Amino acid sequence: MTPDPNKKHPIPEYENEIYVKPTISNPNIFVGEFTYIADSEFERHVTNFYPWSRDKLIIGKFCQIASGVEFMMNDANHQMNAVSTFPFYTLEGWDMKPPKPSDRNYKGDTVIGNDVWIGQNALILPGVHIGDGAIIGANSVVGSHVEPYTIVAGNPAKTIRKRFDDELIALLEQFRWWDKDIDEINALIPLLSCSDLQKVKAELKAKLT
Repeated sequence: MTPDPNKKHPIPEYENEIYVKPTISNPNIFVGEFTYIADSEFERHVTNFYPWSRDKLIIGKFCQIASGVEFMMNDANHQMNAVSTFPFYTLEGWDMKPPKPSDRNYKGDTVIGNDVWIGQNALILPGVHIGDGAIIGANSVVGSHVEPYTIVAGNPAKTIRKRFDDELIALLEQFRWWDKDIDEINALIPLLSCSDLQKVKAELKAKLT
């Protein structure tokens, strides 16, 4: 049976893991094929995302999102350069115009790369960029950019280590296995699941020449 990126439930008779892409309704959320979350719903994990929000959530292919993960978007940020931080303009009956964009702490789009593993109950703050192949530890609060193939954890999340040496990371970024077609990825699984990194490096070099 060929994997189907448009199928909501990739595990038969199990509803608490879904491929995210076929479930998206918000036009400002973009998710790549085969990214899954360990839940029966995704968009409730994206908070402070309103009809007037101008930022985007962009997630690549083959990401693994554990239960309890939350993506906090820019409209969580209140105006902090005035006497009060109360958002009168969002609530009915108050006479306040929205603050100018320059008066709010807008950090841009949140961008998650490909093949990223986000651990249980992690919080991704607005505007964060997480590189391909990164791992985010459980219960982490990620407020800064994460380099490709890097493990981070903690509150605030800090770099624990790189997963591989710079040469292998560069080869993986060049090879971009997640962009191959399904048949080719299936054939690559022995390589993608191989723990002999020197062998992986040699095979990637051969495939890239």
